[in-house]
Amino acid sequence: MSADVPASSTLGTTPRSNLRAALIVLLSFFLFSGSDALVKMLAIKFVAPQVTFMSTIVALVALFATTAATGRMKALIPRHPALAITRGVLLAADALLIHYAFAVLPLAEAYLLAFLAPVFVAILAFVLLGERLSGVAWAGVLIGFLGVAVALRPGVAPLNLGHAAAAGSALLFAMSLVLLRRAKSTESDSALISTTLVIQIILAFGATLAYGEFQPATSSDLWMAVVTGLLVFAGHALLVRAFRIGDASVVAPFQYSQIIWGCLYGAVLFAAPVEIYTLIGAGIIIVSGWLVLR
Repeated sequence: MSADVPASSTLGTTPRSNLRAALIVLLSFFLFSGSDALVKMLAIKFVAPQVTFMSTIVALVALFATTAATGRMKALIPRHPALAITRGVLLAADALLIHYAFAVLPLAEAYLLAFLAPVFVAILAFVLLGERLSGVAWAGVLIGFLGVAVALRPGVAPLNLGHAAAAGSALLFAMSLVLLRRAKSTESDSALISTTLVIQIILAFGATLAYGEFQPATSSDLWMAVVTGLLVFAGHALLVRAFRIGDASVVAPFQYSQIIWGCLYGAVLFAAPVEIYTLIGAGIIIVSGWLVLR
């Protein structure tokens, strides 16, 4: 699942805290990729929205349980409902699209397209917010699309709706980030997450009905869905912790480690070959993201 990366971190960090943050965020993205691999496994039997529905319920219950244990239930209620709901719809639709992409594409290919989010943020900020982009940033935008062309080789390798879903997921995630930049909200992380999860459950339920009836789940299916949801919840908790103790400029680039985890999970669980074009394209997109975010 695409990680909702915080935009800022604690000031005054030390090299030691940055090292700890890097290790924590590396584990976070390892867990996120593990949940994505389980989504792909569940999607062999269930339609992707039903997988989203089952795993999101688990994540929401885990959020409620931990929040209740700390006596902070009020933090789940958004102070700015319009912002939280709009952002929640974007991220919920993002989750549905990327889960569909995981179901029909190799994990590494889905991640590669999801990594276009920084490129889309730059374009949207220019178009919607009037932000000026440097020549280096524009070069990063063009290089990002070049990386996709290298990896996917349109006209040589067949493209399908999964590729469109992964790219659409990156666009929606970028829109949610631009929304936060415009709003400059003081909303709590818990409220933003809870709103997104509730909306995600509703949209996933509706999308599953649009596909047809819910497929019955065995106990092993349910346990897999529980583990998927818990991995997502744990990944978010570690991600927030990493950004609280480390510099964002140090922590954020580790999101690209998902291409490594995607290749690893794909090879071990799905016998997916590691394509050299995918690795080269991923490297180009990582460079483009670095240029855009400079």
